[in-house]
Amino acid sequence: MTAVIDLGAASPKQARFYKSRALYTGYGGARGGGKTHAVRTKAICGALYYPGIRILIVRRTYPELQANHIEPMIRLIPDEVAGFSGSKRGFYFKNGSVIKFGNFRPGAARREYQGQEFDWIFLDEATQFTESEFRELGACLRGATAVPKRFYVTCNPGGAGHSWVKRLFVDRKYRDGENPDDYRFIFASAEDNLTLLRSSPAYLSMLENLPDNLRRAYRDGDWSALSGAYFAEFDAKIHVAAPAPAPRGSRLFRSFDYGLDMLACLWFAVSPDGGVTVYRELMRPGLVVSEAAAAMLALSDGEDVAATVAPPDMRSRQKDSGRSLAELFAESGIYLSYAPSDRAAGHIAVKEMLRLREDGTPRLRISSACEKLISDIAQIECAASDPNDCAVTPHDVTHSVDALRYFCVSRFHVIAGGEPRGGAAADYTDYLKFGC
Repeated sequence: MTAVIDLGAASPKQARFYKSRALYTGYGGARGGGKTHAVRTKAICGALYYPGIRILIVRRTYPELQANHIEPMIRLIPDEVAGFSGSKRGFYFKNGSVIKFGNFRPGAARREYQGQEFDWIFLDEATQFTESEFRELGACLRGATAVPKRFYVTCNPGGAGHSWVKRLFVDRKYRDGENPDDYRFIFASAEDNLTLLRSSPAYLSMLENLPDNLRRAYRDGDWSALSGAYFAEFDAKIHVAAPAPAPRGSRLFRSFDYGLDMLACLWFAVSPDGGVTVYRELMRPGLVVSEAAAAMLALSDGEDVAATVAPPDMRSRQKDSGRSLAELFAESGIYLSYAPSDRAAGHIAVKEMLRLREDGTPRLRISSACEKLISDIAQIECAASDPNDCAVTPHDVTHSVDALRYFCVSRFHVIAGGEPRGGAAADYTDYLKFGC
């Protein structure tokens, strides 16, 4: 007896998605374009066509996978063809193919997927993910099989990953090392999904009645309707500079955000005319204070750093030891000056630094060597509850931006550092005058 899998009829746009042979294929735009169905169908067809293929379907949370992919595929795939293992989170086909399902906790890609290999990867609702997560997941696209390696993303405007998805698949603006021929985008709207229109004829009317920017994004698939970025002033063409030594006469500063999950430290050169360049970054997880201080000092070797700016909570004493992180940094040779704790004020200060001066140049520029900061500042969104502040999720993109805001707000106001245990505080009087 032959098993039958009814995958339904493909829309013209879905058919183009199925036939794409690009390394990276994007599908979507407006809501209702049939993205989820396209992912399920393409994955099942690949598992049947290529015996032994390894496929990964990723969503941000496992309940989303359960509702949108796993349960419909359990109903669709006969037991004679493949069985689902809940403990292994995957379908195992009789021909040796595997479709695995992975949820993707923020910042956990490196740990959860390190060493795994897949022939095809589907990143469903890609704008929920950061570019670094997309790239880290792409490192799993490998293996010794002859199956062509492919990465598929589905997407709508908005979300933490709006900027990078738009850059790669919509605007097609590529950086060094990115091959334009590797990327293809297939735009789809609700009008392309006849099955949806037959089953939910009021869907288009619902989209039409949304507020203007949401209607343009969700109904029309307009990627300019939702910028996705808090720092709308940031323009890589204007604010990113080629790596270069600090200008003669510049004063050097550090600013950092610290936790065991990430040390994010930035180095700044302030020129005599008040222009600021971020010329170095250090992003490293898992460092205790002494290791973090040693790494910062090693990169500053031979430089005369006038001050190191940090958040004011570094002065708070730890419950277990009764000592503050500031004291521990002082013992390791780094004395701190403290930025104000007001997040919104700090981010407004960053915006002010990004704004163009009368001569058409920005007060703040970032060296192209600071890749993480450039990526993060372009991706971080507005906070849903406060339009004056930026979002605290996904957490992965906040560390470098926090380090940047500590410095920028310190250009207008710095809380002078008190004398920590283990050494005298540095004299920041001159720095305060210079920064105001």
